[in-house]
Amino acid sequence: MAKKKVGVLLSGCGVFDGAEIHEAVLTLLYLDQHGAEAVCMAPDIDQAHVINHLTQAETDETRNVLVESARIARGEIRNLAEVTADQIDALILPGGFGAAKNLSEFAFKGPDGAVNNQVQQLLEAMITAGKPIGALCIAPATLGMALKEKKPLLTVGSEEGVIGAMAAIGVRHQLCTVDDIAVDETHKIVTTPAYMLGPGIKDVAAGIEKLVKKVIALA
Repeated sequence: MAKKKVGVLLSGCGVFDGAEIHEAVLTLLYLDQHGAEAVCMAPDIDQAHVINHLTQAETDETRNVLVESARIARGEIRNLAEVTADQIDALILPGGFGAAKNLSEFAFKGPDGAVNNQVQQLLEAMITAGKPIGALCIAPATLGMALKEKKPLLTVGSEEGVIGAMAAIGVRHQLCTVDDIAVDETHKIVTTPAYMLGPGIKDVAAGIEKLVKKVIALA
């Protein structure tokens, strides 16, 4: 039987301005362990900004989301503009602030901000095709913005501000422990809090593995 192809939508490389590396790597690990083929992708755009991860100060550098994401993917990555929903069986969005800075404007403008056009199109196409989507950490905020008309059920941790922002656009929220998942069976959307709750890599790993297994099962 052919392996299920699961897209992994990355948003850079590093928790403060790109994809959260632990979450991305754990996603790739569990996809491999559970018999799926990961298809890494990222938009070919400039990052919203670049953060020095040692000092957490913003720098005057410019970095490209696709180029930075390629670090996590060991160079095996596709330009999001060239990926369509019929090429994959499911899609997973690891977290990290890049998911809310580069894939959408949630980090800067809240739920009224825009979602990247290519991200919006792929998410809508996945839902239309009845294919499952998983999202980790803060990535469900971007997912909720893109699919707000569907009123999806998501978890984004326990921060009241983020939960309130989602509720304001009609997204339904489910409180969830770090080692568990929220499942919207109607829309085949699976989310887990990951580092929105933490505290450590072994804690987030448990929820991410459950999410990956559920996404594969729904595909």
